[in-house]
Amino acid sequence: MIGNEWNIFDNNLVTWSLLIVVAFSLIQGIRQGASGSAKQLLFFLVNAVVAVISVILSAMAAAKISSYLQEWLTEQNIIRPDAGASFVTQFGYTVMSGLRDLPLFRFAALFLICYMIIRVLTGFAVRIMASVISFPFAIVPTGGTVSRMIGGVIGTALGSGRAVLFTAVLFAYCALLPQGPMTDYIQQSGLYREVAAQVIRPATGTLLEERLPVFAQAMTDELDQLWQRRYDVIDADIPADIVNAAISVTEGQSGDEAKARALYDWVGSRIEYDHDKVRAYEEQGDWREQNPEHTFTTRRGVCIDYARLYAAMARSVDLDVKVVTGLGYNGRGGYGPHAWNEVYLAKQQRWVPLDSTWARSGNWFDSPGFSDTHIRQGGMNG
Repeated sequence: MIGNEWNIFDNNLVTWSLLIVVAFSLIQGIRQGASGSAKQLLFFLVNAVVAVISVILSAMAAAKISSYLQEWLTEQNIIRPDAGASFVTQFGYTVMSGLRDLPLFRFAALFLICYMIIRVLTGFAVRIMASVISFPFAIVPTGGTVSRMIGGVIGTALGSGRAVLFTAVLFAYCALLPQGPMTDYIQQSGLYREVAAQVIRPATGTLLEERLPVFAQAMTDELDQLWQRRYDVIDADIPADIVNAAISVTEGQSGDEAKARALYDWVGSRIEYDHDKVRAYEEQGDWREQNPEHTFTTRRGVCIDYARLYAAMARSVDLDVKVVTGLGYNGRGGYGPHAWNEVYLAKQQRWVPLDSTWARSGNWFDSPGFSDTHIRQGGMNG
């Protein structure tokens, strides 16, 4: 590397891959001649234009349909299936409730459906359009020096387009995964940096570098929330001993808030934190999944076990509750994987957070600083 200039022979596989793409297209163009190369180039260009238009139309259609789909799904009164329901039933509940409650997930699903429909409808038209546009080149003989020279030039242009597309994919990867396993190596390629600086950044602006990672993170968070909903299904069948305990704990309590707080106090004071389980996972990678019945019987568990038991007991007395996973403040200036609950208070018409795992360290039932120490993000359950 000399100054800010890239060196073709920098021995970076990304550089050589881009050059090979162009070289392969050049050779292919020479072999096909002017007519064949022109058809291929025009098909590539028309297909690229149609793809961009399809993306725009799909995004507009998805945004328009999204609110109507949410309203329709809300009216369907989707009911959580029993724990013994079939996989198809459980999967259907997870997807349908996710489409109802998660806007980005709903938009992404609608976008993919709309895009596939548009591309199927336009696929045949693209081929006809490319054939019509490339018709004048059909009068040029396939063989001969002139035809092959023209084919080589067209092939080089096609190869450059393919290389730019490949660079855009790598650019998006680096934007999404700045600490990814190959990101540093990709960015060491001088040819990649040159194409990114001269073509990709001017063409996309802040879309790939700034907006795409934000959207991807938001989408990941929603998918994590969707994944959390499995607890709504696998913990739906609540054992009688948990039901009886929940009824006993909330006996004499009036209103959702009083019941929710009584269960918070009970779980937070009766369950011991299982440090051995944490060590087994951190040191040996041994994760021991346990259901609310196991936590209730052994009186031991980690945060996800506290949260699942609380949810089971809350549902036993007709409270609407969620298991939430994310990050919790570790007291040493950082955050670690954590789980807690949210319970709906009908009288106040709002969801309030609570953390029974931390109950012994203070009041973590709808406390003022809850959002300062808990980041609802999803992630490992532990």
